Amino acid sequence: MTDFPLPASPVPRPLWRSVLWSVVAITLLLGGAWGYTRWKSPIPFYGTSYEPNTPAPALIGTDEAGRPFDLATWRGTTVAVFFGFLQCPNVCPTTLAALERVRQALPEAQRDRFRSVLVTLDPARDDVKRLREYVRFFSPSAKGVFVPEPALYDVAAAWGVGFQKTDVKSATDYQLNHTTGVYLIDAAGQRRVVWDYTQLTDVERVTRDVWAVMQ
Repeated sequence: MTDFPLPASPVPRPLWRSVLWSVVAITLLLGGAWGYTRWKSPIPFYGTSYEPNTPAPALIGTDEAGRPFDLATWRGTTVAVFFGFLQCPNVCPTTLAALERVRQALPEAQRDRFRSVLVTLDPARDDVKRLREYVRFFSPSAKGVFVPEPALYDVAAAWGVGFQKTDVKSATDYQLNHTTGVYLIDAAGQRRVVWDYTQLTDVERVTRDVWAVMQ
């Protein structure tokens, strides 16, 4: 009977080599993701960027002075749009105050080219007069927009905004849960960036986004 030699046991791969290949694979993956993001938007925005050539949805209503409002007529102005309500306890006042700090951080000669717009999600309680007092408290250049129901639901949906009444105690005593995004629209009417309101506390980075879009 002939004895055949047993195959040699494979030499175990050194641990450092496995770790090295894992690091290389992760680096390539992250690099590819970064490259794709930069391809979509060559500007490294702090907020989340939209695909190129994404037009802003229609936004038509009544402004805080009781005059007709149409976002499409604001070509040439960079606009930050968000949806809220006047009895909002924290998100809405935080957002308006932060956007005014951003406006003040822009070069003085360019501040008139950036405006904030609050669209009320609570037309049952937020009339035009109160809307004017509210937005002007935060900024002399801020606009308030009133869209009556049921058109409001279509407008909000087009912008990707959801909202729902909560803690309902009566027809006039309730709160609203709503999407907290702030949508940056460039001078050509294109959606460029969206921030969550929690990002607005970093005024310097938000200002850089705004200034990059204004160039």
